Amino acid sequence: MKFSILIAHYNNATFFKDCFHSIIKQTYHNFEVIIVDDCSKESEKQAIKRLIANDERFFFYKNENNKGVGYTKKKCAELATGDILGFLDPDDALVPDALEESIEVFKNKNIIAAYSQFYICSSDLIPQKLFANSRKVKNKQKKFLNLDFEVNHFFTFRKTEYEKTDKINEHLTSSVDQDLYLKLYEEGDFHFIKKGLYLYRIHENGISQNKNNKENLYKNWHLVLYDALKRRELRKIFNKNIDEIKNLPSYLYKKRNTLFFKIIRKSYNIIP
Repeated sequence: MKFSILIAHYNNATFFKDCFHSIIKQTYHNFEVIIVDDCSKESEKQAIKRLIANDERFFFYKNENNKGVGYTKKKCAELATGDILGFLDPDDALVPDALEESIEVFKNKNIIAAYSQFYICSSDLIPQKLFANSRKVKNKQKKFLNLDFEVNHFFTFRKTEYEKTDKINEHLTSSVDQDLYLKLYEEGDFHFIKKGLYLYRIHENGISQNKNNKENLYKNWHLVLYDALKRRELRKIFNKNIDEIKNLPSYLYKKRNTLFFKIIRKSYNIIP
C-alpha cells in the first residue's frame, strides 16, 4: 500500500526542518509527500523547496491566493495518489515507525481509519507527555462527536472511503480535522493504535494554541458539530432542537459540566 503524507503549509519553514527529517527517517518507504503552500512569503516557499529538492517523493504545490486551511487540506487530499492518507502539520513530526504501524492496521479490510496516541512536545520538539485523552472509541455510535478529543493525531484513512464523504469543508478556517474525523466515522470502523506516533509541538505561534482564535474556533466547531448532527438526522440534543442552539460546543460542554471537562476546556482554551 502506498501512503500519502499530506502537509498544508503556511509560513512554517523553520519548524518544517524537523518535520522533513522525521519523514525521511520513516521505516516504511512506499510513500509520497504532498505539500500545498497557502500563499506563504516567497522566502518561506523557497526554504521548503530547497529542503525537499533532492527527494523525488516530495511534491510541492501552491495556492495563488491565501485560501485558508480548509481549502488547502482539501486540495492536499485531492492531489494524493496513495491508498492511505494522513495529515501532518509542518511544525510537528512523526516517530520513525509511524507509517509502518499505521499501514499494518489497514491489512484488515474492515478498518477505514486509524489513529494513535500523540506526544505533547516543547517548542524544541522534546516529548513532555502523552496526550491523556487518546483512547479507543466505540464504532457505529450515532451520537459520537469526539468531544473528548479521543480521536486525534496520528490520524490515517483510506482514500476510497474519504471519497464517499462530502470531503473536507473548504470554507473552514479551524476544526478541519474534527470535520474529517466525524465524516469518516460515519463511513466505517476506526482502529486505535495504543502507541505515540505523532509529535505535537507547543509554541506561541501555533494556531490551535492561540487564544486570539477563540471566536473563530467557536464558529467553526459549531458548524462541524451542527453538520454532523444533521447528517445523522439528530434534530435534537439533550431535548433541545439544534437549530435553536447558537453555540453547540459551549452548550454540550455545559451539559456535561464535570471537573474532567473543565480541565479539558481550560487546556484547549475553547470554553470560558
